[in-house]
Amino acid sequence: MTGLQDKLTPAQVEEFGRELDEIRQRIVADLGQADVDYIHNVIKTQRALEVAGRGLLFAGFFPPAWVAGVTALSVAKILDNMEIGHNVMHGQYDWTRDPALSSQKFEWDTVAPSENWRHSHNYIHHTYTNILDKDRDIGYGVLRMDTAQKWHPYYLGNPVYATLLALFFQWGVMLHDLEFDRVVKGERKWSDNKEVGLKMLKKAGRQVGKDYVLFPLLTGPLAPLTFLGNATANLTRNLWAFSIIFCGHFPADVESFTEEETENESRGQWYLRQILGSANITGGKLFHIMTGNLSHQIEHHLFPDIPARRYPEIAGEVRAICEKYGLPYNTGPLHKQLFSVAKKIVKLALPWNGEPRTPATVESDKTLRAA
Repeated sequence: MTGLQDKLTPAQVEEFGRELDEIRQRIVADLGQADVDYIHNVIKTQRALEVAGRGLLFAGFFPPAWVAGVTALSVAKILDNMEIGHNVMHGQYDWTRDPALSSQKFEWDTVAPSENWRHSHNYIHHTYTNILDKDRDIGYGVLRMDTAQKWHPYYLGNPVYATLLALFFQWGVMLHDLEFDRVVKGERKWSDNKEVGLKMLKKAGRQVGKDYVLFPLLTGPLAPLTFLGNATANLTRNLWAFSIIFCGHFPADVESFTEEETENESRGQWYLRQILGSANITGGKLFHIMTGNLSHQIEHHLFPDIPARRYPEIAGEVRAICEKYGLPYNTGPLHKQLFSVAKKIVKLALPWNGEPRTPATVESDKTLRAA
């Protein structure tokens, strides 16, 4: 896949895959009560923060109470979406047989219906990671995030679209499932969105009703302050989630692939695609928890159904394997990765920044697979 794969012989690719399989098998065999206790403690913390945050907003006339309430509610929403919702809905805790941790039953505190998200994210994104025209998370249907995406005057607005997506990220994730870009191209009909759209309306109605009607009204004359507090908490969660997710997928040197390059790929080649198409973010333990451990996006793409709390303990091994085979391990602090993403968004808004893939690149990859 893009010349890097040429560094590995077919035998090396298979050995590379075997070593990563061994890591997965070891972690799966070790799953137990500590993992269950961890996620239950995070859930208890999240619920306590939400109760505290909403309670403090009843005293929102006192500025410190309002700020503390918004802060607690913001952290609660981030934990719910990142460390709990995202990971539980990936099936990371299905092995516990606990209905509260079931990937098929869990519903999170965001406007995107969990059922829709599980299809577009768990299946589409994680099956076709960074494959152009297959992985719809590349640009979310509104941004140009790869030089192989044909430039159009519409993309001059890349920085504006990215800013709006960051501000309203939960809505962007929800609307992503309508596949507007495919409707515009005539590849999908509006009528195809009926079922998905009804689920969106129902879930969004509940979320809007809870945050902007019910809880504000419960605080009586403080309703405007509560409304503003809830909006600020949602905005904080949106900006945080956008930053973490984009820093895990779109910094410089993160690769994308064509369908032709990934035809009939082996397990080892699939692992290789995950590593080349992901990036990590460095930070401390609390930082990693607040990201849902998606700061270890490389490990998450390799093992999406392993409890994310395990990613930090295997990151060193994964990095060592990459070094052993001469493969890149893209990682860096948040400010560095975020600046790299912002630079790419601006750069790809311009028409002269395009490097279409050459047939030679694809051919070399096909040769490797055939060998």
